Amino acid sequence: MKYIIILGDGMSDEPIPELGNKTPLQVAQKPYIDKLAALGRSGMLYTIPEGFEPGSEIANLSVLGYDVAKVFEGRGSLEAASIGVDVVEGEMAMRCNLICIENGQIKNHSAGHITSEEAKELIHFLQKELGDEIVSFFAGVAYRHLIKIKEGNKNIHCTPPHDVPGTAFRDVLVKATDVSGEKTAQLLNDLIMRSQKFLENHPVNLKRAAEDKDKANSIWPWSPGYKPAMQTMRELYGLKSGTVISAVDLVRGIGVYAGLKTRLVEGATGLYNTNYEGKAQAAIEALKTDDFVFLHVEASDEAGHEGDVNLKIKTIEYLDQRIVKPIFEEVSKWNEPVTIAVLPDHPTPCAKRTHTADAVPFTIYRPGEAGDKVQIYDEFSCQLGDYGVLREKEFIHAFFKK
Repeated sequence: MKYIIILGDGMSDEPIPELGNKTPLQVAQKPYIDKLAALGRSGMLYTIPEGFEPGSEIANLSVLGYDVAKVFEGRGSLEAASIGVDVVEGEMAMRCNLICIENGQIKNHSAGHITSEEAKELIHFLQKELGDEIVSFFAGVAYRHLIKIKEGNKNIHCTPPHDVPGTAFRDVLVKATDVSGEKTAQLLNDLIMRSQKFLENHPVNLKRAAEDKDKANSIWPWSPGYKPAMQTMRELYGLKSGTVISAVDLVRGIGVYAGLKTRLVEGATGLYNTNYEGKAQAAIEALKTDDFVFLHVEASDEAGHEGDVNLKIKTIEYLDQRIVKPIFEEVSKWNEPVTIAVLPDHPTPCAKRTHTADAVPFTIYRPGEAGDKVQIYDEFSCQLGDYGVLREKEFIHAFFKK
C-alpha cells in the first residue's frame, strides 16, 4: 500500500449569505473529490490543539501526526530548513513577511502578492542596509522570508499580519511577554520602523506604484523559535521513504524535519495560478518510488485571506480537476493500491479573512475497503462519516491504520 495526502490549505469555510448560506465547498463543482468521499470514509478533524493559535504550521504538524506542544518552535525555524539555512544554538529564527502599509494601517500581509524576483531584490537590499553580526535576512518565496537573530529571545508576542488587515500597525508591534524578551522586542520594532524608511522609495516599489500595485513597504517579523527536535515519519510510522510537494517554505521545512524528500515544481506559486498539472505529475512520479506523498496546495487559503468567495470556489474546482482527477485516474491503473486522503489544514473563512480553529472535513479512500454513507465532500456532509470527530494525530493513525 502507498499513501498520498492532498491538502487544500484553508479550503473549508462557513456558510456565506451570497451563496445561499452555503460554503464554497458546497457550491464548487468537484466531482472527483466527491467520488473519493462516496467511495471512502469521512469525518471531521480538529487540527489545532488547545492553547495554540490556528496557524498553518500548527495545523500541518497535527495532520502529519506530531505532538505540537513537544515539537513546535515557531514557523521561522521550519522555513529555514526549507531554504537551507541552519539555525544553530543561540539563534532564533522568525518568518519575515513583506507587507503593505497604507495610511498607517496594514493593507495586506502579502505586499499585493509581490513576486519572488521583486522580493529577493528587496530582501538582499535589507540585508545590506540592516543586516549585521546580530541580524540576518534570507530570501524565501513571494512575500514569505526569514530573519535570524543571534541571542534572540522568543518570549515575545508577535501578531501574524494576515490576522489584522486594516489594523494600525503601531497597535500590533512586537511586545515582550516577560522581561527576558524586552531587548528582542525592541530590536524587532526598530527593524520594522527602519525597514519602512529604506523600502518606501526603493526602485522596486516605485515601479510597483507606477503599475498601480501595492508597495512592499515594511517587513513584519513573527512566529519566533529555536531549532526544533522532531522525529522523522520513518521513525514514527515505519515509512521507508516519502516526499513533500509544496510551494510554501513552511510546509517544505516541516517535510525536511519529518525526513521527507522535497520535490520542487517549476511554476508552483502558492497562488490560484500555481502549476497544478506540474504538482500532480510530481506526486505521481514520487508515488512510483516512495511510500508516502504529502501534496500541499496553498491557493484556497490565499483566496480566503483576500475574502474572495468566487476565487475560493475556483481554487477548489482547480484542485478537483487538475490535482485530484489526474492522480486518482493514474493510480487507479496501478497494481499496488494507493490510499488517498483529501482535507484542509484549517478553515480560512472568506468573511473573516483569517484562520479559525474549527474542525475540518476529511475523507480517506482506501481501495478495497467499504465506504460509508457520505456521498459528497463538504463541512456538513462529512459530519455523518464513519470516522466521526478526530483530534490532531488521530487522523494520521486512521490514515495509516496504526
